[in-house]
Amino acid sequence: MVFTLEPYDPTTYRRKARMITFIMAGQLLIFGLLFAMLLTGAFGPSLWLNILGGVLGLLATSAIFAALRDRPWMREVGYVWQLKQHLARINGYLPALRNAIGEDNRTALDILAFYHQGLAQLAEFNGRSPSNDGERQRVNERRAALALPPQVERFDPQDLQAFKRG
Repeated sequence: MVFTLEPYDPTTYRRKARMITFIMAGQLLIFGLLFAMLLTGAFGPSLWLNILGGVLGLLATSAIFAALRDRPWMREVGYVWQLKQHLARINGYLPALRNAIGEDNRTALDILAFYHQGLAQLAEFNGRSPSNDGERQRVNERRAALALPPQVERFDPQDLQAFKRG
């Protein structure tokens, strides 16, 4: 499935991510305590039943958030989660992609340009300034020399199949 970079307000993302984190932590705490109380009440006090209650609370919390992840108020957080997944996947192929730059491989240049744009967007979402590394500059220079557009807004994970995982 093709992933497209989308513009979101970093302040809104941080506010929603903080709110969702607190809600999720509170929900986990309540469910964990509730399940632990129910289990120890039914079978007697036991450390293992308390641990099982915590695990059941985690599963219940995960199930609820999995059901709610497509809601409009979760859009920014879901987008950043998907962006992180794609960047992590590309990260596994970086050695092969870097080698392909020397051969002027356009697919590698597209993937690396997307990777650096995604890292910059992620840094912006987290309230940091993007790193100014030399690789990003080299990719931009190679793209300019080959008359490729400077921005790559889309990433197709199928493109990585042409490269060996490093």
